[in-house]
Amino acid sequence: MSRPVKALIVDDSALVRRVLSDVLSADPGIEVIATAHDPIFAMRKMKQQWPDVIVLDIEMPRMDGLTFLRKLMKARPTPVVICSTLTVKGAETTMQALSAGAVSIITKPTAGLSDFLNSGANDVVSAVKGAAQARLRNLGQSVARRPEPVARGREPAGSTREPAVAPVATAMSETTQQVVAIGTSTGGTQALERVLTALPAVTPGIVIVQHMPEKFTAMFAERLNSMCRIEVREARDNDRVFTGRALIAPGGRHMELIRRGAQYHVRLTDAAPVNRHKPSVDVLFHSVAEQAGRNAAGFILTGMGDDGARGLLAMSRAGAHTVAQDEDSCIVFGMPRSAIGLGGVAKVLSLDKMAGEIMRSVSAAH
Repeated sequence: MSRPVKALIVDDSALVRRVLSDVLSADPGIEVIATAHDPIFAMRKMKQQWPDVIVLDIEMPRMDGLTFLRKLMKARPTPVVICSTLTVKGAETTMQALSAGAVSIITKPTAGLSDFLNSGANDVVSAVKGAAQARLRNLGQSVARRPEPVARGREPAGSTREPAVAPVATAMSETTQQVVAIGTSTGGTQALERVLTALPAVTPGIVIVQHMPEKFTAMFAERLNSMCRIEVREARDNDRVFTGRALIAPGGRHMELIRRGAQYHVRLTDAAPVNRHKPSVDVLFHSVAEQAGRNAAGFILTGMGDDGARGLLAMSRAGAHTVAQDEDSCIVFGMPRSAIGLGGVAKVLSLDKMAGEIMRSVSAAH
């Protein structure tokens, strides 16, 4: 039997420390070895016993969590799960923490602790277990290779705006428009950054599910948009999918691809979680299989669990090109491993080859 994951909780709220400690300790696969009210105190405790995973608050006295994270990643890289507030300021700082090497995000328990214990406990446990599996060597490479923001300059008129709708007389019941669908979870923020920043402005429309709490996906999309040649934004209901645009499913909503004549759009729904996730990669991939078939390409990247594996198999059976990230370049190999195991993957590639494969797969579709 494998030993429990050793977790350290660092948060200036005694109530939050107690709630998180109770939630994590209730799982036999996790041992909370210590709690600390700030990073200075945490460093003293880490000298006695080093944790496998640190659950870290951002806003604390004496030393903020972001400063501590950066020091930690330079001195002794350790998986970190950020415990953040559901605020704009919290989301902005959390994006900086992901950029500095944090593995994932959970939302901080608030006054409604009974609701958190009912609905948020599984997220906390999954985040800590997922972080414990993280390959920090790959995470470090992602941070070290982070590109500079792209200066787009003046784009041709309409290049990142909604294209004009085709006249009804020319609308087709069939379409050859191509769509790229990407699903990812733990470690996915770094993986998506490396893939999307390498794509040219003429990339076919992309739809993405990244497991991330509500309100953080908008900030994540804005950050990517500042770095990419393509437009990246959080999806809105009925947004059109077209060349040069990537749409990221908002946290707390499922996203499906729908087709109207020769055009693709996205539909956001408030249905129940699938595979304990909302948004779910499986929900997106199944809709892409049904609506786009062989005009699509599906990519499943780093992440814990099996969300997306069945959807990618459905895409493969519908004639889509399907690709999984290889184990050596994954931060967590769970989702790609599950997809490969089900037999829905045509190619297994390293992360550095994904952008090129996206362009090759869509150009070779017809």
